[in-house]
Amino acid sequence: MRFVDTNVLIYALGHEAAKAQRASRLLQEHDLAISTQVLQEFYVQATRATRRDPLSHEEAVALIEALCELPVQETTLELVRAALRTKDRFQISYWDAAIVEAARALGCEGVLTEDLNHGQDFDGVLVVNPFLPS
Repeated sequence: MRFVDTNVLIYALGHEAAKAQRASRLLQEHDLAISTQVLQEFYVQATRATRRDPLSHEEAVALIEALCELPVQETTLELVRAALRTKDRFQISYWDAAIVEAARALGCEGVLTEDLNHGQDFDGVLVVNPFLPS
């Protein structure tokens, strides 16, 4: 299973044709997972008034409901503590550490994201930037 970070979801809505197409194709695959953090970040970013074409509340909610068909890792006290340890150990932001730990909690082999270093291994959770040229 692979964990999908917020930026992949946002690119699927986007105006950068190549990234939008790649993100849309990825989101049709059947081995994906997300977290409540990703759902929250997606809602905030997708409905942001300063976006070129923000989603309405109803549109964002409908997409979030569809995304809830994927395995979703909730934010728990245990996950927060694990993220704090990962943040300290790897010197990354808390939010990125929470993504890594949500992926680990779900048993994901990797995180699909543009926000961390492609190829970095966080003790068995590998970062893959799906937007790098092949």
